[in-house]
Formats: sequence, structure tokens, C-alpha cells
Amino acid sequence: MTTPQDERIWLVTGTSTGFGRAIARAVLARGDRLVATARRVDDVADLLADAPDRVRTAPLDVTDPAAVQAAVDLAVREFGRIDVVVNNAGYGSRGAFEEFTDAQVRDQFEVNVFGAFAVTRAVLPVMRAQGSGHVVQMSSLAGVRSALGGSIYSATKFALEGMSEGLAAEVADLGIRITMIEPGPFRTDFAGRSPARAEPMAAYSEVLDASRAKFAALHGTQPGDPERAAEVVVGVVDLDDPPLRLPLGPSAFDSIRSTLRARLAELDAVEPLGRDTDYPAPAVS
Repeated sequence: MTTPQDERIWLVTGTSTGFGRAIARAVLARGDRLVATARRVDDVADLLADAPDRVRTAPLDVTDPAAVQAAVDLAVREFGRIDVVVNNAGYGSRGAFEEFTDAQVRDQFEVNVFGAFAVTRAVLPVMRAQGSGHVVQMSSLAGVRSALGGSIYSATKFALEGMSEGLAAEVADLGIRITMIEPGPFRTDFAGRSPARAEPMAAYSEVLDASRAKFAALHGTQPGDPERAAEVVVGVVDLDDPPLRLPLGPSAFDSIRSTLRARLAELDAVEPLGRDTDYPAPAVS
């Protein structure tokens, strides 16, 4: 099936709730075409009903390689191309590093890291053949700095950002762009039912109890509007020179700026300790 040149074809993962749902709505409001995915396809049936000529749905657990490839194949078969993929599927976690079980840590990485990797790897051949495409990675403020109780979640977002930064350099000459979205607190389920929670250990009670309570109280009161954020995400693909990283919300900008300044200050402070480690320069005869 062919589509008009001014329409973009989007593949968005995790469109049942939160940012994914808001982005899907913004894509349709723009007049584009969408492959909306979710673990339970019934959760996105309303998107198909709203725009049956421009929407296709696919069940997708991003940890299932066959399902990932099937969703990509569906997009190409139905719409002829994939212009934008949004790796939104994922979830958060709260707790001290030691409190998490091995299974919890591995599942967090399977979804947030290897799931996003799998989708990206599946769409790259399509975009290379087209000579164009845009991969939007839903990262986080936690992909720039790790906060108390967020060590495991931050580890996954740091991994996603490291891969994406390197990938951007690899595919730039192929016409493919990469953008990492780094939201601060937005009013989604991130602080509600979404995050995995470790079993608390008494040893960390004094350190983390206040943080746990503050995080729980955040649910439903976050200042960020997902609908406005989605409009920004959809709009960024229209830019001639889209950014590699795009924070969302004043908290993200303020926190990232403070983090980077602190890193620079620390870099300057430790330079006398770590700089002089080369072999001595050859003597000049």
C-alpha cells in the first residue's frame, strides 16, 4: 500500500497508556498513519476504531523477537515504509540496588534495554533501504542522572542513551536520525501502578523510607502534561536538524543543567589526581 508523501508512517510501542497513548493521539491529530502496538491488542482497539483507514494495531511484547519482527513487517506490508519508530514501551522501578532480586533486574533490562534494542535493530534495515527514518527513544531524566532509589531504572536508561549516542553517529550518513527524549515528572502511571518495587530491607529504611513515600505521593500530582509533551515529540521529527537529546519539562532542564555543572566541577577537582598518567614524553636529543 502506498501513501501520500506528506504523511509519515509511525510505529509506536507501548500505546495502551501514558506517553505512548498520548503520542499515538498526537500522530493521528497530525494526519499521519500509525502502527499502534501493545502487549494486549484489545487495549488499543479504540485507536483503530477512531481512524480505521490510518491505523493498524499489533500485539507486541518487546521481549519477543518474533513479535517485534512481525510488527515491523506489518507496518511495511500495510503502509509501505516506516518513517518514525518510537521506543516507548518500558517501565520504572523503585528501591535500593541490593533490594532487587536478580529476576527483577533482568526483567527491567529485558524490557527497557533489550526490547528497545530489538525494535531499533528490526527497523534499521527498512530505514536504510529508504535512505531516511527517525528513531525516537523514550529515555528519561534518569538517563542523565540517577537519584536515590532509582539505581536499576537509571542503569537501563543510561544503557539506552549510550547505545543511541553511538548509533546516531553510525547512521547519520544513511539519512537516519536519532532523538532521545528525557522527560521529567509527567502525569502518567509512572509513579502509580507502573513501577516495579523491591522488597524493602530494614538496612535501607533510614535512607529510603522518606524517598519511597515522596515518590508514592507524586502519583497524580506530577506537573507535566503528557498531551503537550506528545505534541513536542511529534513535532521534533519535522525539524531539519533534530536534536540528539531533548529534555521535557522545566524540572528536566533544571536538573540536567545542575547535574552537568556538578560533573564539570568534579572533573576540574579531580584533574590533578588523574591527568598525569601517560608514559613520559621521549627525551629530546
